Amino acid sequence: INNGARFTTYAIGGEASGEICLNGAAARLAAKGDAIMVLSYCYVEDDEAHNFTPKLVYVDAKNAITESKPAVEAIPF
Repeated sequence: INNGARFTTYAIGGEASGEICLNGAAARLAAKGDAIMVLSYCYVEDDEAHNFTPKLVYVDAKNAITESKPAVEAIPF
């Protein structure tokens, strides 16, 4: 959000510390303290897809989850 850079990288699960750590080439695109948006996705099998609900997760300044809701409900139609 701070600089408008868009990049694609991968995620590795870590401790529930609230920290986001960018490594490699992605690390050059953001600085400590920058606000970023994270979009993640997963692959699901056909039988799972019918019951799968994408979520929007909102966090505070310390990356603690403040709200989570189904993405479809968040989009006004």
